[in-house]
Amino acid sequence: MKFINYLESITGVGIFPMISLFIFLVFFLMVAVYVYATPKSVMQEKGNLPIN
Repeated sequence: MKFINYLESITGVGIFPMISLFIFLVFFLMVAVYVYATPKSVMQEKGNLPIN
């Protein structure tokens, strides 16, 4: 039996891609807000960590 047959037998399986997209978008927006809200000096300090 193919994997797609297992997925088709699950009721409501179509909602899972929407949930995963929503989770990804929320995470991406949280990271973007963190990057833009953090002062540049802190980001430069974190960027220099591998060198030090």
